[in-house]
Amino acid sequence: MSVTTEPARVAAQATTVAPQRSTTALRLRRIVLPSLVLFAGLGLWLAVTYLLLDERRRFLLPPPWAVAHTGLIDQESRSAIFSALAQTATVALTGLTVAILLGVTIAILMSQARWVEESIYPYAVIVQTLPIVAIVPLVGLWLGFNFQSRVIVCVVMSLFPIITNTLFGLKSADPGLHDLATLHRASRWTRLRTIAFPNALPAMFTGIRIAGGLSVIGAIVSDFFFRQGYPGIGRLLDIYRANLNYEGLLAAIFASSSLGIVVFWFIGWLGQRVTGAWTGTSR
Repeated sequence: MSVTTEPARVAAQATTVAPQRSTTALRLRRIVLPSLVLFAGLGLWLAVTYLLLDERRRFLLPPPWAVAHTGLIDQESRSAIFSALAQTATVALTGLTVAILLGVTIAILMSQARWVEESIYPYAVIVQTLPIVAIVPLVGLWLGFNFQSRVIVCVVMSLFPIITNTLFGLKSADPGLHDLATLHRASRWTRLRTIAFPNALPAMFTGIRIAGGLSVIGAIVSDFFFRQGYPGIGRLLDIYRANLNYEGLLAAIFASSSLGIVVFWFIGWLGQRVTGAWTGTSR
C-alpha cells in the first residue's frame, strides 16, 4: 500500500512546490527588474552631470543627492513643495470625482439609447482633441483664475477615457445573459444593474486610471498658466525655473510624478476591490 501511495505523495508535493516557486520568482522579477532600471537611470544621470556637462553648466542637472536633499531634507523647500502638492492634489481629485460622475452617467445614457450616443459622442471626441494649452488661458479669462476654473480644466482632460471605457464595458456584456434576461422579462434597470454594469466595472476602472493621470496633468497645467488665485505645484515649478533653482525644479517634478503614480496605483487597487466585491470574487 505504501509503495503505491509514495509516488503519488511525492508528485502532489512537487505540484504544490512548483507554483510556489513560480510565484516567488515572479515577485522577485517584479522587484529586481524595476530596481535595475532605476540604478541604470541614476547611473545615466550621474554620467550626464559629471561627464557631459562642464563645471559651469553642471547646475542645469544637479546630482540625485542634491535633488533629494532639497525635496526631502531642506525644511523650507520641502514645506513649499508638499504644500503646493497638496493643493494640486485637491484640484486633481475634485476634477477626477466630477469627471467620474459625469462620465459614468453619460456612458450609461449612451448605452441605453442609441440616439443619445449619436448626439453626444461626436462632441466628446471634439472635447478630447481640444488643444489644452490654448484652452486653459481662455478658461481663466472666462471664469476667473480660481479653484473652480482649475477643476473644469481637469474635468475636460479626464472625461473622455471614462466615457469611452465605460461605454465599451456596458456594451460588451454576454449576449446570452441578455437573452436569458429577456426570457425572464427583466426590466431595463435590472439588466443594467445585474448584467451590464458589473461587466463594465473592469473597463470603467481602466478608464478612471487613465483619467487620474490626466487629471493630475490638468491641475499642473492650469496652475502653470493661472498666475493668480489658487497656487499649486505648477506655479512652484514656474518659480523654480525662473530662479534657476534646478534642485527645487527637479524635486518638484518628481513630487508631481509621485502624485500621479499614487493616484494611478490607488485607483487600480480600488478597482480590484470594487470589482471583486460586486462580482463576488474579491481576494
